[in-house]
Amino acid sequence: MSPRSVLPLLVLLGLLVGCGAVGRKSSTDDVVSSEPSASALESIQGRWWTWASSETESTNPVADDTGEFCDRNQPEDVWFLAGTFGGTVRRTCALPAGRPLVFPLVNLVGDQADCEDFMATAKGSAVLDGRPVTPERMEEDDVAVTGVADNPLTGVEGTETFYACGLWARLRPLRPGRHTLTIHGSSGGFRVGADYTLIVATGQQA
Repeated sequence: MSPRSVLPLLVLLGLLVGCGAVGRKSSTDDVVSSEPSASALESIQGRWWTWASSETESTNPVADDTGEFCDRNQPEDVWFLAGTFGGTVRRTCALPAGRPLVFPLVNLVGDQADCEDFMATAKGSAVLDGRPVTPERMEEDDVAVTGVADNPLTGVEGTETFYACGLWARLRPLRPGRHTLTIHGSSGGFRVGADYTLIVATGQQA
């Protein structure tokens, strides 16, 4: 998540793809290394930002302190998670079996100069059930983001195009049961964190 001060146009906090994206896959079993689905070959950054911009602040998963709204507007092929607008929260999130997880450690939309400055000091870590996850560094131009009116990320209704960047993680579908995921990210003086308890349903999704 990027700091709110970055936006007049925006406000802000992997399956990856997208032109210009650069990433390194981890050898850990928890990081996705298989081929993404056809629908995931769209910009994962654009899809995440559209997801995160699809709710007003009262029900927005980025502004959520508990995980109550983590299931809002989730796509059928992946499950997105969010950081915060600054600071650390604890969330509990129930999700269906069979969904890969995609989330940013820290990220931004703006123009290329914004991203160059942001990524120069971007750092982050993710730990799943005690095991570190290797993040991917992504930068991509012409990312289409569609938001609803008064959303706390772009602030406007409709579709706009940005340069997007950040540190991202993508995880294979988790086994049914309870898991812990800790996400921390920073850029400059901005800090973000989310401590998740993830409860994966038994059985495959419908």
